Amino acid sequence: MRRQALSSRWWAESELEVQFYDLDPMHIVWHGNYIKYLEIVRCELLNKIGYNYETMKESGFAWPVIDLQVRYINPARFAQRLTLRADIVEWESRLKINYLISDAATGQRLTRASTTQVAVEIGSGEMCFASPAILLQKLGVEPCVRL
Repeated sequence: MRRQALSSRWWAESELEVQFYDLDPMHIVWHGNYIKYLEIVRCELLNKIGYNYETMKESGFAWPVIDLQVRYINPARFAQRLTLRADIVEWESRLKINYLISDAATGQRLTRASTTQVAVEIGSGEMCFASPAILLQKLGVEPCVRL
């Protein structure tokens, strides 16, 4: 059964094949390697919106991950083809990305995750309480006006 597309305007997908060196002694993907898989698709998504890590740095902002949530549903195994998907779901005061890792052939869900990143001014080291204009520009959205 194939999954339904998620509702985010900003998303990316990537595929990979599980390598032997990603396995644990139980011959399934070691839990820490899923973080690497999230990074692969996050980089794909950031490239797609034109705001990758190098562009972030050039714009004067670092975007550290401050929260990571992972839910393991089914294990990934050697030589299995995986579909990695990332969707931007929040952007006004932080960058929150939801992830889905699934079997490329069947669409079976394997892992769900989310990361939260915040903008930090590189020069001052101070965290921003609203996303900088450059992110909103890359997403093609107007800043939220509060009364």
